Amino acid sequence: MTRAREATLAILRSARVPLTAAEIFRSTGSEFDQATVYRTLHWLEGSGLADSFVLHCDSHGTERYYTASTDENGKENPHRHWFHCERCHEFTDLGSCKLRSLVSSYESELGLEVKSHTLYFTGICAACRR
Repeated sequence: MTRAREATLAILRSARVPLTAAEIFRSTGSEFDQATVYRTLHWLEGSGLADSFVLHCDSHGTERYYTASTDENGKENPHRHWFHCERCHEFTDLGSCKLRSLVSSYESELGLEVKSHTLYFTGICAACRR
């Protein structure tokens, strides 16, 4: 694994929330150029070490967010869902996936094999609502 891959993966593994490629690039302290970060994220996803999802926010536009799919020991992280606040743009971790039974029912009813899914919610967080 290259230094860029190791550094990017370490940033993702230490992040408490999903990160954009730009945030990851800034976190590298300009050690790598932006194109290297994008290529590295693509490689990490293809290798099963990172996941991503696309989120549209009226004030920030459409961006891809990345998370680590494994921990520092290479153990798979549980699949998670997120809430994104439209005002403060903070993410709230909703915990591990609670859709397994719904996915199983779709598979058996429709003869599908679901390989992955993405679920996130948007709205206004509790702090912003006050």
